[in-house]
This record gives sequence, structure tokens and C-alpha cells, in this order.
Amino acid sequence: MSKDIIAIGDSFWNFRGSFRIAGLVDIGTHISLIQRSNGKFLFLDSYTLSASQAEAVNDITGGGKQIEAILNLHPFHTVHVQAMHERYPKAKLYGTQRHLDRYPELPWEKLRTEDAGLHRKYAEDLEFSVPQGVDFISANDNVHFSSVLALHKATQTIHVDDTLMYVRLPLPMRLLGVPDLLSFHPTLAMALQKRAGAAGEFRDWAEALIKRWKSAENLCAAHTTTLADDGNRGAPIHERIRKALAKVSATLRAHERAYG
Repeated sequence: MSKDIIAIGDSFWNFRGSFRIAGLVDIGTHISLIQRSNGKFLFLDSYTLSASQAEAVNDITGGGKQIEAILNLHPFHTVHVQAMHERYPKAKLYGTQRHLDRYPELPWEKLRTEDAGLHRKYAEDLEFSVPQGVDFISANDNVHFSSVLALHKATQTIHVDDTLMYVRLPLPMRLLGVPDLLSFHPTLAMALQKRAGAAGEFRDWAEALIKRWKSAENLCAAHTTTLADDGNRGAPIHERIRKALAKVSATLRAHERAYG
């Protein structure tokens, strides 16, 4: 497969794409394809696949016939939703409430991807987590912190949009000992709900995630890159998330001083 398709195990594929801010800076984006234990396939998020990527999907999924559903997990990742549905019109289409509001003409399923009912529906293959104490759909269109995180059980791979960011620095800097970085999205302070207890709820959610997904071995982040187990020269992913939480402790304390 090409460098823009990352295979993890034999049932998870992460497709890297392009997303340019103001048409200039390419911060990248992604979608993932998983094979369920029943043999069917799910897409996590939407992207307009390149010709070579679409061909790879066809090879994997029997010409697309085995694609069961598309699960759009980030309320502000909407650019490619229509193109994805047009390419795979027979796949069930799921989205957040914001997806439904922006594209009411599309044949959305009733369950939203932030709903516990959807999480139960696919619990055999995936675990989901929605950040607490923050706005899931912010009134500020520039705050893209929150998303539905998904853990693929078979490969212990986390698929995440924005909420967690992973940056692997260029090789010369890595050779100098500069570490790669896993962090929470920088809009956390703006995403926290302006009420008492919100910072504590976020902290509790993150702590629970670290414990619950302690066995995670791979992480696919939207706008940065993929941290795969076979290329991880640093700490395990749960330890990296704990360190990321420690780095936002000042933000959480400031919120608690302001709101309680």
C-alpha cells in the first residue's frame, strides 16, 4: 500500500488526506476503515478518497459491497460528508447533530454518533468516549476540541479527531533527542463549559479514559499523524495521555478559580 494508507493489523486501515487552512497551510486530515468481527466494514469519518485510496478500499471491501456504515465522529468535520455518501450510497450514514443540521437532505440514520445507543450498537468491535465538561458542539465555529473518540478493540487502535493531537517532529530533531508530542487540542480553555464543576468533569473523564484504554497500542490523529505500536520509541499511549493531562492542569485550575 502507499504511504497515505497505514495498515494496522489485518482489520484497521488509516487513510491520510489533505486539508489546507485558507488554501495555504496543509494540516492534513484522515479517515479510518475497520473490519468488524462479522466481516462487514465501517468507515470512521469522511474524506474524498484519492483514486489510489478508493482502489485500495475496493480491494479490501469487495468493491465496496461490504461497507456497512460511515460514522462521522467530529461535529466540525463536515467538508467531505456529501462526497463520501455519493461514493458509498448504500452504506448507512451516521453523524453528530451538527452533521444532521448542516446536511438535512442526506439520508441520516436516527442514531447520532454521540448517542449511547449507537455506542451499544457497535460495542462488539468499538468502544466510544465523548469528552465531558466541554461543549461537544461549540457555539464558536473555531473551537473544534470535542469529538467522539473510538477504540478499535481488535487492534487496540484509537481513532481521534482534534481532541488529542500527535506531532512527530522531523528526523533531524528526533536525532537530537527532541521527543514527539501527544497533547490535548489547544482550544481546551475555550471549550470548557462556563459553569462550576466543568473542569473537574473533564479531568475525571480523561483519568477514566487513561484507565479504560490502558491497553491501547496505536493512535490515529486527524491533523497530525499516526502513532503505531511498531514505530513507538517512547512511552505507551496511556502514559502519553496522562502527561498531556498534566500539561493542561494550569488551564483546569484557572477554570476552577473562575467558575468553581
